[in-house]
Amino acid sequence: MKLFLNDKPVWIVQLGEQLDSSAYDAVLDGKNEIISKNLVGNVIIMGASPSHIDRLLKLLEVKKLKKLKEITFAVPDKKFAVEFVKDQFKIVKAAGGIVVKEDKILMIFRLKKWDLPKGKLRKKEDTEKGAKREVEEECNIKVEVKEKICKTWHTYVRKGRRILKKTTWYLMENVNDTMMRPQIEEYIEEVRWMDKKDVKKATKNSYRSIEEVLDNFYREKTIL
Repeated sequence: MKLFLNDKPVWIVQLGEQLDSSAYDAVLDGKNEIISKNLVGNVIIMGASPSHIDRLLKLLEVKKLKKLKEITFAVPDKKFAVEFVKDQFKIVKAAGGIVVKEDKILMIFRLKKWDLPKGKLRKKEDTEKGAKREVEEECNIKVEVKEKICKTWHTYVRKGRRILKKTTWYLMENVNDTMMRPQIEEYIEEVRWMDKKDVKKATKNSYRSIEEVLDNFYREKTIL
């Protein structure tokens, strides 16, 4: 499982899987407690326990951990660890898309960051239909859904409550953008078509989870 805690990539992997320790800046022993000064660069904790994960959650609530790039928890029981993480949050399901028009994709500027159109699913709403609805509402365009790209998990805090958002992403094709405009009610300031060069610039002011979606997209769509 990969998730983004406060925009930092966090991996939960099964202990014993082929792991190249040389790929990490720091290899920590799960027998020891996490302290912030050791969280520098790309870190892995071997034999991590749920208490290590809980410790990281608490650290990120009070510190930015600017020197930490990403962290991997190599755990004895991956299934249990994943369920433990989910238990710490309220799960919110969302869906969105990468909309394609010739050699460009559609990005939105919301809350001072470049983002992709997405939104919370309604109760019992089909994921694909919800993704289409959210994209069309946020950008005032018409799209056709093509295929699933990936899923992302990212966290945030709202009104003192931990939220874990599971977002399903789809590839979409523009059908009609003649009336395109940002949905101001959702704090969207701008909607813009971007080529790959523009997207690369935009991701310098975006979220790591959005970069993940874009990387998945460009890896599959080499024509762009």
